[in-house]
Amino acid sequence: MKKAVVIGAGIAGLITARMLADYYEEVCVIERDEFPSEPNNRQGVPQSFHPHRVQPRGALIMEHYFPGYNDELIALGAISSHDEKLIVTNRYGTLVNKEDPSSLKIASCSRALLEWVLRKRIQNIPHISFLTSMEVTGLIVSEDQHTVTGIYTRERSGEKREDQLPTDMVIDASGRSSKLIRWLDKLGLNVPEPEVLKVSLGYSTRYYNIKSSIPNAWVMSDSDPEQGIRAGIFTRIEDDIVGLILFNAGGDEYPSTQPEEFQEQIKHLFASDKIVKLMEQLEPLQGPRGYRISESVRQHFELMEDWPSGLLVLGDAFCSFDPIHGQGITVAAIEI
Repeated sequence: MKKAVVIGAGIAGLITARMLADYYEEVCVIERDEFPSEPNNRQGVPQSFHPHRVQPRGALIMEHYFPGYNDELIALGAISSHDEKLIVTNRYGTLVNKEDPSSLKIASCSRALLEWVLRKRIQNIPHISFLTSMEVTGLIVSEDQHTVTGIYTRERSGEKREDQLPTDMVIDASGRSSKLIRWLDKLGLNVPEPEVLKVSLGYSTRYYNIKSSIPNAWVMSDSDPEQGIRAGIFTRIEDDIVGLILFNAGGDEYPSTQPEEFQEQIKHLFASDKIVKLMEQLEPLQGPRGYRISESVRQHFELMEDWPSGLLVLGDAFCSFDPIHGQGITVAAIEI
């Protein structure tokens, strides 16, 4: 029986598992976390609290593997891009652009809801299974080290039992926390130096309840260097909730995670009176939460002459993008 193992049950891992289901008789997804019973953020996805966006190419690929998933998201309260306006604002004025109704429909929702909908689809496929609260500790290879034949695993709770899982294919989709370099080093394989871009990137996000009717809009603000903030994005997600993210790249200053400072930075950045009035119709759900990235990394595994067969890597484990551009999910889908 042909078996494949996917490391990581994030969105990249879920799309990968769905694709492999067409070619393997058994697919096993290994995840460090336990899954929430409802759409909630997971500890193993530290950036899941912040807004995510699927680009058109990614949406086409995901629609192929998960037909109707956008309609399902919208039925659960997400906002269709057909109902959105794009508003770009800075100190010089505001530009409003209505989305083309003939363009691809893409739901605006939280990362937690998107992952939950895809995971529920996967759980309904009989020959895909999940091992949760489990971590991979290494690779099992053939005697000549040319082929990966399995993985070593360890429980993260309880007896923390260690085990071996034989497989014909291993795909690492475990994201920025991937341990693949360490596993290859243990096998005595030479791993090329990665390409590293120092980015000093940080953003802070706060969510709000909508107190009264506001337009379905995706608002972007240009930079305000004098205030140390480079950009801001305001977007609606499901359940009449708005996410507001402040972003900065370069230097040592990051958007604040203190509620009062965060609100002041919003006022400076979103200079339009219309946007300020719109903000007054929102009620904070909780304090801002930050996420910091010091570098983006692109591995060069393709340069290895002794790369073992039966092993693939994709998503952030292979190349971690600047997340502010919302390319990560789409690029992972393209790699699949």
